[in-house]
Amino acid sequence: MNELLSERYADQLDGVLSCYDRIVITGSLLPFCYAQGMTRYLYQQGIRIFEYAQFAEPLRKRIRENAEELAEANGVRIEFIRKKDFRKENRVQQILKKRGDQPGLVHIFGAMEACSAYRPWHDKVTGKTYLKPDSGKCLTYYFYFVDEHLGLCYVRVPTWCPFRLQFYCNGHNWLASQLKERNIAYEMLDNAFLHIADYARANQLANELDIEILHQHLDEFAQQYCPVVTDLNLHYHWSIMQAEYATDLVFKNRDTLQAFYPPLLETLTHAVKPADLATFLGRKLNGNYQGEMGNRFNKRWLGTRLKHQMGPVSIKMYDKFRFILRIETTVNNVAFFQHYRKVQHHDGSTTTRWAPMKKTIHSLPALQESLFAANHRYLKFISSIATPEVGVEKLHQLAETKTENQHRHKGFNLFSEEDTCLFRSLLQGEFFISGFTNKQLRTYLAHQSAGQVTRLLKRLRVHGVIKKVGKHYKYYLTDFGRQAAAMALKLREMVVIPQLAFASVSQP
Repeated sequence: MNELLSERYADQLDGVLSCYDRIVITGSLLPFCYAQGMTRYLYQQGIRIFEYAQFAEPLRKRIRENAEELAEANGVRIEFIRKKDFRKENRVQQILKKRGDQPGLVHIFGAMEACSAYRPWHDKVTGKTYLKPDSGKCLTYYFYFVDEHLGLCYVRVPTWCPFRLQFYCNGHNWLASQLKERNIAYEMLDNAFLHIADYARANQLANELDIEILHQHLDEFAQQYCPVVTDLNLHYHWSIMQAEYATDLVFKNRDTLQAFYPPLLETLTHAVKPADLATFLGRKLNGNYQGEMGNRFNKRWLGTRLKHQMGPVSIKMYDKFRFILRIETTVNNVAFFQHYRKVQHHDGSTTTRWAPMKKTIHSLPALQESLFAANHRYLKFISSIATPEVGVEKLHQLAETKTENQHRHKGFNLFSEEDTCLFRSLLQGEFFISGFTNKQLRTYLAHQSAGQVTRLLKRLRVHGVIKKVGKHYKYYLTDFGRQAAAMALKLREMVVIPQLAFASVSQP
């Protein structure tokens, strides 16, 4: 079986933790959040469509007055941002170092930023007057505060209708408050735990985020920082804008991680292909996929980072503070993932089936499962190539001749183009998810007959590269098979061939 890094280095680890990191939620004020709803509301209130600006102006004034009252009541000043490269997070951290992390309002920023808006429109053909979607700029407030349960958060409040809110919190901060309530000792730096006295309990708590309580907090924040929701007796609908889920392998010292991290990073930069990335995310890569895909490497003060991108989802790996190996999946559109849920159709009927995930905050538990699975698949993948001795052992086992029922099955030649083509075919992303049959494998091995592929499958099974599923004629790569095939290709394509090419060029 494939030994995960978390198992291989168990004695050198302080612990392993998986939990939400960055969570960004948007609040849409119903029914103001779409043009037809806003139009209908004005008609219901007896307000002319072309008086929309006059209707919105007092509401803008109400939000500005509320911000000034909050600033005065909490002894903070509103800081207006005029520089594009200004980092609000840095300023907030400077303030926190002086004031401490006790609950309460920390700071208020003001800035002119883009916002959603509407403009009145009269259609001369139909004779109807209504609002059309528009965009513009308005004064926008950022309220940074420390919540007793969620830690450091902010609420972004535009001062112009339809008042689309944005809320940010960090799952590590929320977990820290949960540990504190239960008297579980921990040490934290930035958004990472350096030590937790009880990792098992911490992981359990991380899976128990109560969405109803979160919803209640969000409604309270909206009433506090955007009082027009109370004045108009309306309510917000909360949706997931962005979510990050992190799996941290916390090492006791930096030397252990740094002994294998640089070569691992170098290998992954070249080794992760689009089909691999799709597999990590539980998807099958289709030939007509049009989204962005690729790998990106960079260095930051937090550590050296490798990022794999597939459309609205990315997987990052970096050595945070050089002794935490963090794997983090980020999603900017949760509909990328599917889960088993009830689907309502246009005729009013409902069915339960696999469908794209809804953006509502109530999808956070299901999303957590998908993101954790992506992190685990990636961890499983890198565990097979993390240290040289693992690859050597697996390749040696692959090359040996094995005997079963007095029949000899020769090993695989790692320098043979035929065997290399086979390994490359077995590593197709689609095979990881749904397995493969004799017929499907022949599409990649066109020169082989059905009988030849049958004998080849038997040889692969004897060497432990593939396994048969139940009574079906369907096969999957074993953990050993995936490791061996990946290492065989890397040995040939990234070491042997480049070296031979260099040697031929260097000859006089």
